[in-house]
Amino acid sequence: MNNQIIQHVKVHLPHQMLPSATVWISNGKLKRIEPTQELEKIELEKIEGDAELIDGKGMWLIPGMIDVHIHGANGYDMMDGTEDSIQEVSRACAATGCTSFLATSVSSTIEDLLNMIRSVKSVIGREQGAKIAGIHLEGPYLNPKRKGMQNEKYLRHPNLEEIKLIFQEAGSLIKMVTIAPELPGGLELISFLKEQDVVVAVAHSDATYEEAKLAFTAGASHVTHCFNGMRPIHHRDPGLIVAAFEEPHVSLQAIVDQVHLHPAIVRLMHRLKGPEGMVLITDALQAMGLGDGNYMFGGHHVTVSEGIARLADGTLASSTVTMNEALRLTVANGISMEDAVHMASTTPARILGLSHKGKIEVGYDADLVLMDERYQVHWTMIEGKLYC
Repeated sequence: MNNQIIQHVKVHLPHQMLPSATVWISNGKLKRIEPTQELEKIELEKIEGDAELIDGKGMWLIPGMIDVHIHGANGYDMMDGTEDSIQEVSRACAATGCTSFLATSVSSTIEDLLNMIRSVKSVIGREQGAKIAGIHLEGPYLNPKRKGMQNEKYLRHPNLEEIKLIFQEAGSLIKMVTIAPELPGGLELISFLKEQDVVVAVAHSDATYEEAKLAFTAGASHVTHCFNGMRPIHHRDPGLIVAAFEEPHVSLQAIVDQVHLHPAIVRLMHRLKGPEGMVLITDALQAMGLGDGNYMFGGHHVTVSEGIARLADGTLASSTVTMNEALRLTVANGISMEDAVHMASTTPARILGLSHKGKIEVGYDADLVLMDERYQVHWTMIEGKLYC
């Protein structure tokens, strides 16, 4: 059925919440959004015959969330080069309220990276859940001093010939690349990536304030998992974080899991950047959806205990948080639901240039999430198709 009517929902519009509304969908697009009290019963009865009626039971209807940084889920790591892993992440995203995502790499051999890209290409257009919006390369051009969980044996200086080879395989699928701009060749790499219309992000970097400023002037516009994997703030050595705070065009990723960022830091980022400059991410590894246990990730043994993933030396190794849980924790940290939804949906859509996603607005894709007050996902809709 190409037409649907969703009734009895609290709809999160870009700048307001309708406490009780009805949403019309036609051929996967949002056609009409009206407060329930403005509808006449006879109007609904008139169109019941040619549309599927969906009762929202008074729950929240929010725009589909978009995860620009996810590595795996449910025991599957997208770096293994298989279609099964890409599909499992697609399904896991849909189950947790995420309707689009960037398949995200870790630093590896060029052969493993190209295999990952090929597997993503083979799945695009037949995803079993959330849509692949592109690829995020996290590495390999990262600083060993701030490597975090990235495997040092795969880290290297920017290499234009290698990145051109990667683009020959991936083409326009590369939407975001995280680099350490202070490395030799970093600024030249930024220039090349901007020519390809790629979002250049900074992390796993020991950049000074001055080096970061040069990178942001050259075209870098995003900070991956802000505060993690980078030179910390010091009052005589402010580093890249303060440089990013000062630049209006630079947006920040936040892993809101109560582990990677203190709630006060989440509030600080929001106060300085607002919802337009902050993006909620999972940075999830394959333990997302499975919980505690032992895993292999990025060539490392990773132990997950009480939901926290660490290497043997205690280094944090990605996260196990889901997008709906990140949304819940963001609100619990003192940020409004309206702004949290904006950071999970609208801002990542804008950053990635997804012009018909990220909002509940007439003409936009019907990418929607029905969620209760405990932030549990009851169903996800992607371009008009329901995933329960």
